[in-house]
Parts: sequence; structure tokens; C-alpha cells
Amino acid sequence: MEKIYDLIIVGAGAAGLSAAIYGARANLSTAVIDSKNIFGGQMLNTPEIDNYPGLPSMSGFELSEKFYSHASKYNVDFFEEKAEKLRCEKDIKSIICKSGSILKGKTVIIASGGVHRKLGVPGEERLLGKGVGYCASCDGALFREKEVFVAGGGDTAFVYAIYLSRICSRVHLIHRRDKFRAAESYVARLRNMKNADIITNEIIKSINGNEKVESITVMSGSAEKEYPADGIFIAIGVEPDKSLYEEILDTDPAGFIIAKEDCKTSVEGIFAAGDVRSKYFRQISTAVGDGACAAHSAELYLER
Repeated sequence: MEKIYDLIIVGAGAAGLSAAIYGARANLSTAVIDSKNIFGGQMLNTPEIDNYPGLPSMSGFELSEKFYSHASKYNVDFFEEKAEKLRCEKDIKSIICKSGSILKGKTVIIASGGVHRKLGVPGEERLLGKGVGYCASCDGALFREKEVFVAGGGDTAFVYAIYLSRICSRVHLIHRRDKFRAAESYVARLRNMKNADIITNEIIKSINGNEKVESITVMSGSAEKEYPADGIFIAIGVEPDKSLYEEILDTDPAGFIIAKEDCKTSVEGIFAAGDVRSKYFRQISTAVGDGACAAHSAELYLER
């Protein structure tokens, strides 16, 4: 007889692992599915996390390990699979995986986060892995004693630039505006780095090079400029991977799932948590809160 879980969680980042802990503690048979063999989601891409209460100055990898270790204490089944399709049949939801396997559950929490947003400029795709990157903690060591750029104006961009300044000979953070979404503490820290600078009001037009990144071209006002570069890390946010749910759930214009604070979506028994949810503020702490709320809502749904 095939197993039907009380709760299936798609995504093993902060929201998904938080939901797994709350679901398992509520005695719900719980499965977590994620395509990566290292669980942690976007946390894994963060060199240093300094705003999660009680755990200051911790790497994203270390925090991910703590979350996963905590969830693993309970009777949670983890699957390394790519969820490709969500199907609803009466009271049972099915997750069809890329491998062909199917997980069935009475409730589903979608906590699949997002994918890195692209600049969409010439050279970006062609030079991916040849100087173009989206994860400084993953690839920063490849640029030791080299000159790199970081594109973006949020927390992630500044954290990347601060981290890279310890490795690279020179780091330039470039942003198309003169105002930042990043916390002022990050901005101040980067300004105090001797081998880092901040370039504002310039828009990247292309990433240049043959076999590897050699320079970037920008527009500064009406003038075009070219900067030599060994690499560039793009940190301009994430967008949802909506292929799993876009034909089933209500979303906002950007494709994020519409769900209120109880994390209920437009379909009974399906909940959304973390970065994939249409929300005002995306942080690890808010994702953890979403995971707890979504699991609690799933528990109440099952009780009814």
C-alpha cells in the first residue's frame, strides 16, 4: 500500500525545515523534498549571517547544518528529488518528480524559494562559470587576489562584497541607483574596506570576454564606460520558480504565491511559506516564521 503523508514540504530552506520541525512535532507524517543534496536553500549562498537572533556571525552553511540537524531529530523523510508538477485529486495532493516518482499527501507546503534573478545582458549566460557567478561563498575562492565586481544594492550584494574583500585584491559594488535596500550597517562596513568601493548610478550593459570575463561595459548617464574585471557576482534578488504551481494557485504579477499570514493559498490544503510567498520582507527569520505558521495551518486543516 502506497504511503500517503499528512504533510509534504517542497523545499528544504529555512521555511521548509522550520515547517518540518513543527509538522513532525505535531505528529504529522512529514516528507521534505528538495532537488539539492545539501539542504539549506538560499542560506547556503550567504557567507555570513549576522541578523538571525542568538546566532551572530555565522556562515549560511553552518546555520543550514543546524536547521537540518534539528529537523533530522524527528521522524521526517527527506527526498533528493526535483518536484516538477503538483496535482490535486479530491483530498489528496500528488507531487510528480523529475525521476518519475510520485509523493502523495493530504497537505502540501510549498517552500521552494526562488532562483537567482538575471541581469539579462550580453555575455551573462555565455560566461557563466567563467567569471560570472551568483554565489560568492561558493565561488569566491576562485578569485583570490583578483579584481571583481558585485552587482546589486541589497543585503546579499553587500554581504558578498564584504566577504570578497577578504579574498580579492579589489572589489567594486555597482548599483544602478544611489540608494540601497541593504541595511546601513552593511553599507558602512563596505565603505570602510580599504580594497572596496561603491559605484552608483551606472547600469551594466554587457559582460565581455572570450574564454573568461575580461571587462564589463556600463552606461553612466549618456556615456558608455568599460571597466577591467576578472569576475562579476550578480546579486539582484530572486524570482520564484513557478512552474510547479502557476496553473493551480493564485499568484501576484511577479509569480509569487498569494497567501495571507496563515500561509493558506487559493487551494484548500496547500500552503506557501518563505521567499516563494508574496510578502513585504524576505529574511531567514521571516521564512522560519512562515514555516511555523504553514505547518500549524496544515495541522488545523487536517483536524477539521
